[in-house]
Amino acid sequence: MTECIIILWTGFLLDVFLGDPEYRLHPIRLMGNGISLGETWLRKVGLANRTGGVTLALALITATLAVFLLLSRILNSLYGPLAFLFHVYLCFSCLALKDLTAHLDPVVDALEAGDLDAARHFISRVVGRDVSVLDEKGVCRAAVETLAENFIDGFVSPLFWYLAGGLLGWLLGSDPVLSALGAMLTFKVVSTMDSMVGYRNERYEALGWAGAKLDDLMNLAPARLSFLFLFPGALLTGHSGIQGIKIGWRDRLKHDSPNAAHGESFVAGALGIRLGGPTTYGTKTKDKPWLGEGFADARPSDIVKTMWLLSAAAWITMAFAGIFLLWFS
Repeated sequence: MTECIIILWTGFLLDVFLGDPEYRLHPIRLMGNGISLGETWLRKVGLANRTGGVTLALALITATLAVFLLLSRILNSLYGPLAFLFHVYLCFSCLALKDLTAHLDPVVDALEAGDLDAARHFISRVVGRDVSVLDEKGVCRAAVETLAENFIDGFVSPLFWYLAGGLLGWLLGSDPVLSALGAMLTFKVVSTMDSMVGYRNERYEALGWAGAKLDDLMNLAPARLSFLFLFPGALLTGHSGIQGIKIGWRDRLKHDSPNAAHGESFVAGALGIRLGGPTTYGTKTKDKPWLGEGFADARPSDIVKTMWLLSAAAWITMAFAGIFLLWFS
């Protein structure tokens, strides 16, 4: 388990200082390519239904784990440290904390400069809603919501499954590093599949069903456990952790997804702002319920406050993860 700690913390620090560089052979991009190819093939053979979606999920998870285990074995047989570096690289690629702020810093800069068009352009890179209808408050709201939701999807959940996989490997007497990274990669496959085909529309309602349901299931525990780390993160950054818990518990199930509103509702309460509300996707407007109803609208400064709150919560989460793994080592 000691090696699990070293790999996890090295991957985390690399993410903090380097971010997530874009390149063609990035593991998550390769997963996305696999999903696209699988979808194309399934539609050609007439399996764009729930059965096809289950097949796609199982095939991608199996292929990802097979390639991971094969490469690990080959590298370890050639030279042990190569396998270690490969494992660090995978862990680094699966954590996405730095990107939470890197993609939204330009949004803050544009808003502070009074350039709403530029702010809309930058926020369009990270949200799926129609940004052309957003005013300054709408852009701020979209940015804070994206930060809060992706804190769980992009950081807490992959970390949770790394710990769960490592513990399972330790209990079964197998290599905890391989089981930890295998569980983390499995989550990333499911998460990527949900982001690409897990839509509730005519094209993906059936094919994306499996990915969406698996994503809901794998985020279920991490979303709820996130309050344990968001609370001290709020306190450390000078915000109301008590109000975050209060509003978070009250509003956490207001979205259609059983997990999406947990981070958003906590941040809404901790910062005393309202999130959610009517949101336009393409030509349709979805009347989402307000989270933190009655609070003030988000401002550019609230985006920065959310970044600091989530960063503090991330370091606290990592400290807990280190202690958890150290206990079993």
